[in-house]
Order: sequence, then structure tokens, then C-alpha cells
Amino acid sequence: MAEVERRIYTREWQPGQSIPNEADLAIELGCARVTVNRALRTLAEVGLLDRRRKAGTRVALHPVRKATLSIPLIRSEIEASGKSYGYHLLSQQTEPAPAPVTQKFALANNTQLLHVVALHEADGDPFVIEDRWINSSIMPHLVDVSFAELSANEWLLQNTPFTHGDIDFGAKNASQREAELLATEPDKALFVISRTTWDQTTAVTMVELVFHAGHRKHTRL
Repeated sequence: MAEVERRIYTREWQPGQSIPNEADLAIELGCARVTVNRALRTLAEVGLLDRRRKAGTRVALHPVRKATLSIPLIRSEIEASGKSYGYHLLSQQTEPAPAPVTQKFALANNTQLLHVVALHEADGDPFVIEDRWINSSIMPHLVDVSFAELSANEWLLQNTPFTHGDIDFGAKNASQREAELLATEPDKALFVISRTTWDQTTAVTMVELVFHAGHRKHTRL
């Protein structure tokens, strides 16, 4: 994969140019064809190559590597920064979900879903509010699960498969309740991540993460 990247970035292979087929690359690079296939597929996923059935593989016209985001375990994120992790479950109850949630989950209006709200802390200071709706219509066993000790963020990552997700980044002014929980002033601008994760075509969970004032998000290219 490194050799293919080198040829793209040095313009040995120009944007829009067709590249050798997998069999020829495997012979040239002295590796298995399946290895070449895997490498080309990965580079296509990050935006460096354009692969089309019957049309072959070309260098993307604008070969810019895409940013990659993972679903973080909030506890690990805090501990990786060298801080101690704290967690407080604020509420866990089944209640009618608001329209944006039921529409995303393709459910009838006012469907009863599990709603979990929690506060995560770093060194005793507020870090993020986790406001989560879980599609309990596909996970009825959740009625027996308590998130008092283990957060829904951690439990779902450990126990629930997902295939993909969509993420929105934004900002909001802190409500009175959010200001109290995050130890800031009402109307203070806060960083927000809204995320829905899916298992194939079924929405599993939707969460809004409201971070403490001044929070910054880091990712890689």
C-alpha cells in the first residue's frame, strides 16, 4: 500500500490516470493478488483511488485523504489524556421518543424507546453530557440492563454490532440545565456531536454529546 501511495503523491500516477490491474501489480510488487486488492480497496475508501466495476481503477481526480473518525469509548478518551474518569447516570427510562428520533429510526410517532442521560467527568470536572435514545424495539432485553455503573456508551460498544454511522458536528448555547451540569454559564457556546449508528438498515442508537466549554475535537488525515 505504501508504494501505491508514493506513486500517487509523487504524481508518478497522475490524477485521473488508470493504474495497472491487480494481477500486474501483484507480479511487479512481489505479493499476493489478494494483498493488492485489499490495499487498493483501502485507498479507495480513504479517497485516493476511484474504483469502478468494468472501468478499472484510476487515481482520484482530487486525491485528498479523508479524515477518519471512530466511535470513542468516553472513559478511554478521558483516561488517555491522563485524567481519572467519573460517571453519573442522571436518568434511564422508557418514554415516548420525539419525532426526530422516531423518524430516524423509521418508527411510528411517540414510540416508546429507552432514553438514557448521563454525565461523564474528567478529574472530577464535567466533561460531556451523553443524551441517548436506544432502539429498544429491536433490543427488548434492555429492560433488564442498568446503566447505573456502566455507561450506555460503553455497554453498546461491547454488546451491540453496528455497520456504519452518521455524524453531525455543531454548537449550541447552553440551556440552564446543561450549564448547571457542565459548570458553565447559560447561553455559553458548547461543542456538540450528534451521532446515529446503524446495523445494516436498522438504526440502533442516536446520541447527542454536549461537551464542556472549550472542548476541542482531534482527528487524523
